Amino acid sequence: VQLQASGGGLAQAGGSLRLSCEASSRISSIMYMGWYRQAPGKQREFVARISRTSVIDYAESVKGRFTISRDDAKNTVYLQMNSLEPGDTAVYYCAAMSIYTYWGQGTLVTVSS
Repeated sequence: VQLQASGGGLAQAGGSLRLSCEASSRISSIMYMGWYRQAPGKQREFVARISRTSVIDYAESVKGRFTISRDDAKNTVYLQMNSLEPGDTAVYYCAAMSIYTYWGQGTLVTVSS
């Protein structure tokens, strides 16, 4: 599975961005699609995931601000990020998780105060 993430950029605190992750194969057969992020000098951390039956989990730090969704017809997963905070600044990675985990190339999100 190849994953192409897009939509990162610069936002002000309180603003919004929408990330997209397009997969090269059917995401309806993948157990989980998710988003992780890695801030400078920190380890990669879980952000959100959605199962193939649309069960959703969020990290506590983004609950109520971020929304993950999927469009199986487009083989694409989205991450709508609202009320952005400077602490959300990171490279965001898309992941496809089944028996193996596949990673996208990452897209940089920078939130200015």
